[in-house]
Amino acid sequence: MPNALIAILPCSDLDASQAFYARLGFQRHDSDEGSYRILTHSGGGELHLVAAPPGWLVAGRNPFGVYFYTEDVDALAARLGTVPEDKPWGMYEFSLSDPDQSMVRVGWPSRLRVPPRR
Repeated sequence: MPNALIAILPCSDLDASQAFYARLGFQRHDSDEGSYRILTHSGGGELHLVAAPPGWLVAGRNPFGVYFYTEDVDALAARLGTVPEDKPWGMYEFSLSDPDQSMVRVGWPSRLRVPPRR
């Protein structure tokens, strides 16, 4: 991996956040039982979860978010009970919130998408 940008998300409950991101295909990579967890995805990508200091995460006012760029948009949307759509900015995507209300967008460029067979 010559270059990478990795998101670090504060979480109020590391176990709940880890379980949420597991539904997107992320698995725990580290073995540390402390306040920091590293999750990786078999298709590429890494996400770091850190225990948030008191007062950082206020319900309804969480400014954090991540974008998961993957070809597997339809399968993930079906697993999570949502429907992706083509957006005016050229992405086929859906969005949802994690347990701490961080915005999570999952998408792939519309122009690269292979339409489903009918």
